[in-house]
Amino acid sequence: MSQTPQKQKIGLILTGGGARAAYQVGVLKAIAEFLPRRSHSPFQVICGTSAGALNAVTLAVNARHFRKGVNYLFGIWNNSHVSDIYRSDVLGVFVNSVRWLAGLVLSVFGVNRMSRISLLDNAPLAAFLERTLPCEKIQESIDAGVLHALSITASGYSSGHSVTFFQGVPGLLPWKRTRRVGMETRIGIEHLLASSAIPFMFPAVHIHREYFGDGSMRQIAPISSALHLGAEKVMLMGAWHSDDDEGRRNRSDEYPTLAQIAGHALDSIFLDGLEVDLERLQRINKTVSLIPEELRQATGMRHIEVLVITPSQPLEKVAERHIDQLPWTIRLLLRAAGVMRRSGANLVSYLLFDKHYCRALIDLGYQDAIKRREEIVKFLGCDPAASSCDMPQ
Repeated sequence: MSQTPQKQKIGLILTGGGARAAYQVGVLKAIAEFLPRRSHSPFQVICGTSAGALNAVTLAVNARHFRKGVNYLFGIWNNSHVSDIYRSDVLGVFVNSVRWLAGLVLSVFGVNRMSRISLLDNAPLAAFLERTLPCEKIQESIDAGVLHALSITASGYSSGHSVTFFQGVPGLLPWKRTRRVGMETRIGIEHLLASSAIPFMFPAVHIHREYFGDGSMRQIAPISSALHLGAEKVMLMGAWHSDDDEGRRNRSDEYPTLAQIAGHALDSIFLDGLEVDLERLQRINKTVSLIPEELRQATGMRHIEVLVITPSQPLEKVAERHIDQLPWTIRLLLRAAGVMRRSGANLVSYLLFDKHYCRALIDLGYQDAIKRREEIVKFLGCDPAASSCDMPQ
């Protein structure tokens, strides 16, 4: 039997954003429907950060059965409850709040009691991941030849480095750049918890020699990890609404609430580095297109095709419609920060791990992907007019 030509390795970048990552599941659900039912993952390199790390690892574990992995993710997010991610019961919120305040007071007197203290207790998430996500199957996907590499990025609080932990085929090399490194390891639950540890909200996680927090912090080149790991073209799923910049510039004479400031800070953490890196890549692609082919080959420069999929609606607007779904204990905890006002909806859009909100995001992602079906299947190497794709079954 003749061999089909070697296809380009496609990288998938799943960004952070807390509950906003439910949007990615809707896009993935549509992609699974575009492919033959028993197809393996069309993405040979999968990179996840923050909440996107959960989606990335789930796809890597199920790389031999892409639709199965997507269906599993759909089940998780479609039935999500806040209590699955962090404690929202009265006792849990009270105890954690007391520890938080006690730590702040003691730190004034030079007593360091802030370790493992955060505004929210994400112990339920840790227990859920340990129970449901068999990370040992990542290597099985690699050995089966359906996954080239998986990476999870976290931010080191001591070193200040953005560290990309990766697991992949033999021969992949670690890398070191300014303020960012790639480190080969066996991906485990601790890497997911570290990558999704939103600062102040969730506790840092100790790995090797230092404590790590959310991977979106100081991630100045999120696309580069996929390229280091061998991706030759990249699909990027973001969580920002790119056409809303003008709408945000409305005049406001009111002093911003703490929630508004926190939401702005989270936008900076989760979105700014990605948008800047994407703009930089597009600029490099334009420069490369002006270089003669012979010189490109001599210098190793190449054009990187990127497909970006982002929400067609502002996600904070979606969160506004579901803000009352937050447990009353969490609403009470955050009310003083102005969260229950309209200006606090942006912060809520990251923390609202509720099935009604997540279902709305899944549906939005699904509809956005359906509208771009022809573009997506072409990017994946499929014939949009055919019922199957040119990829191994």
